[in-house]
Amino acid sequence: MKAVWYDRNGGSEVLHYGELPTPSPGPGEVLVRLATSGVNPSDWKTRRGSRPMAFPRVVPHSDGAGTIEAVGEGVGRGRVGQRVWIWNGQWKRAFGTAAEYIALPADQAVPLPEHVAFDAGACLGIPALTALHAVLTDGGVTGQAVLVTGGAGSVGHYAIQFARLLGAAQVIATVSSEEKAAHALAAGADATINYRSEDVPERVGALTGGTGVQRVVDVDLSSTAPLLPGLLAHGGLCAAYGSNGPDAKMLFGPAIMRGLAVRWFIVYELTPAQRHLAVETLQAWLRADLVKHAIAARAPLADCARAHDAVEAGRHIGNVVLDC
Repeated sequence: MKAVWYDRNGGSEVLHYGELPTPSPGPGEVLVRLATSGVNPSDWKTRRGSRPMAFPRVVPHSDGAGTIEAVGEGVGRGRVGQRVWIWNGQWKRAFGTAAEYIALPADQAVPLPEHVAFDAGACLGIPALTALHAVLTDGGVTGQAVLVTGGAGSVGHYAIQFARLLGAAQVIATVSSEEKAAHALAAGADATINYRSEDVPERVGALTGGTGVQRVVDVDLSSTAPLLPGLLAHGGLCAAYGSNGPDAKMLFGPAIMRGLAVRWFIVYELTPAQRHLAVETLQAWLRADLVKHAIAARAPLADCARAHDAVEAGRHIGNVVLDC
């Protein structure tokens, strides 16, 4: 099969495109012929060495979509031919979705509704499930004011929609340009704040009548943590799924006086119950055609290195998808 892999950490030059053996499904596994593979920031960060090489050879990418071509022992043959989307394709596994085929546990291949395109299916495992858990956890956001930082990002775009679908009373998003503001507003945000030119806590206060938001869905806790006492209402929660720096600091006094909480999570390590709730909620919305997907760019699998560079540089508003 055609695949992309790397044997050492480094820049995109370590990515190789060529032939690898086609895998076979083991017990409890399915073999998926991939149509698409999603490129996420974690893919280039891991390749660069944010985590040491766990295997001698790595086929990157955890997200993808395609069709089940074969099943292993213990999996019903009725799944052959089923359209699916994939989660955790390369998490704690050597071979991910940057290939023509992947063999993985059957429950990590989720049925993809017929009307949902394969390119959209390649955006669900990390961006959509991250966004959904961020608004579902700790009681959800029904009736709340929600601030989504990085509202034009892949996760932020879904988080705005999902907060709306879960009944948030108000959704605000931070952005860095007029183009990104338009993208966030189109997803359903009530208002946007340009964090480069505006005082974010001041604007949040003005937009919420001085109370602050009940939840922050946060992409960069290293930057947001110091602002949380000025953003969150009393008893508010920050659902933090990312950070651009190794430290996240806030003043103890203002935080404890407001009773603030931070829910740290990484989408790869959701509990089975959390994963089930997120997947089932997302599946219902997909079947009802309630979710908008932002595919910013598509490229052939052979151009994986250039796709990694584009995601690392932040050149696109939306998801980057490879055709396998």
